[in-house]
Amino acid sequence: MTTDHTASSDLGRWAAVRLVAGREISTRLTSKGFLWTTAALVAAVVLAGVVAGLLGNREPEPQVVGVVGDASAASDQLVATAAAVGVTVETREVEDQAAGEELVESGEVDALVTGTTPTLTVVVQDSVPTALEPVLGSLAQQLALSGAVTDLGGDPAEVAGAVAGATPEVTTLGDAPQVDGAQVIAGYLAGILLFIGLMTAGQLVAQGVVEEKTSRVVELLLATLRPSQLMAGKVLGIGTIGLGQVALVVLAGGGTAWAFGLLSTSTLDLGATAAWALVWFVIGFAMYALLLAALAALVSRQEDVGSVTSPVITLMIVPYIIAISVTPWDPDNPLVTWLSFVPFCAPMIMPVRVALGAVETWEILLAAGLSIALIPLLVWFAGRVYANAVLHSGGRMRLKDALAGSKAS
Repeated sequence: MTTDHTASSDLGRWAAVRLVAGREISTRLTSKGFLWTTAALVAAVVLAGVVAGLLGNREPEPQVVGVVGDASAASDQLVATAAAVGVTVETREVEDQAAGEELVESGEVDALVTGTTPTLTVVVQDSVPTALEPVLGSLAQQLALSGAVTDLGGDPAEVAGAVAGATPEVTTLGDAPQVDGAQVIAGYLAGILLFIGLMTAGQLVAQGVVEEKTSRVVELLLATLRPSQLMAGKVLGIGTIGLGQVALVVLAGGGTAWAFGLLSTSTLDLGATAAWALVWFVIGFAMYALLLAALAALVSRQEDVGSVTSPVITLMIVPYIIAISVTPWDPDNPLVTWLSFVPFCAPMIMPVRVALGAVETWEILLAAGLSIALIPLLVWFAGRVYANAVLHSGGRMRLKDALAGSKAS
């Protein structure tokens, strides 16, 4: 089949690409499926931020301990002991043991201290609350020590103060690993968001190519456009709305984190993380979309798309699994480090390492440069395969025939 590209020449190469890109953008933006997917992603990120904010700002409920009679003398010691192990305790004086047991049964107090000599005696409903176990255990030991000091003629209060203030002298031979929860969460979100964004946008490209072949629209388009212009416009248009989708989700997540003060105690560089996530989406989409567009042109039915695009999907899934399963907890793992520089793997792994603050700027630039350097080769490959296969109809066209220029129709 021959095509007339006179109109394409009159229109101009880039004007033709913009025209196709504009058509893709307007078509996708009016698609209910795309709009609902975008809304769902934004809602999920905002909801996750709200939940994290509410849980993070919520103070743990204090443990209420009732004290009876002479046991009230140990109230201050009980509170101080609890504070030492990170537990908040409130004491409540009770008239007698019977009244205290009623409070325990009703759940108004978590435990009831009925005596401190000769041993600490406690009443609970079923079992000692987990938070109070170390507190009551430590208090029992202190009371026993105080009793022994008294028997020896010493001052229990002085000894108790010395014991409470005693801390070990620790010498560290290395830096203790620091785990920043906000960085880990940001790493997970970056990896998941980029995977979903790249997968969705990439599949839109592949499906769009086959849709046009199935409906024979591509023959009409190629009457006035070159195959390279049609493919470039399709990739540019879908890439633009995909980038907008990712940017909207990133903005929603960042705004929610700021609103709830989730980053107030974190070392996460939200601006750099968001910016690099968008950059890596563009790089990753360019690589994946070019391959998907070319391979999708080899078939003429939607049900055959998966058979030709599965290698590219695998290229996305494998680094994604590594990105979210290994990288957040070990960003300097040798496998993670090396793969973060490998094209097709870098767009999934490097943004997670950026969120974790585990890479220098030169490393990010090097990884980006290596991936960008591969794009011209992918452009040549995709352009040749697409041009030779897009008008092919019938069964699946072999890749080597498309590369060789065979145009069976």
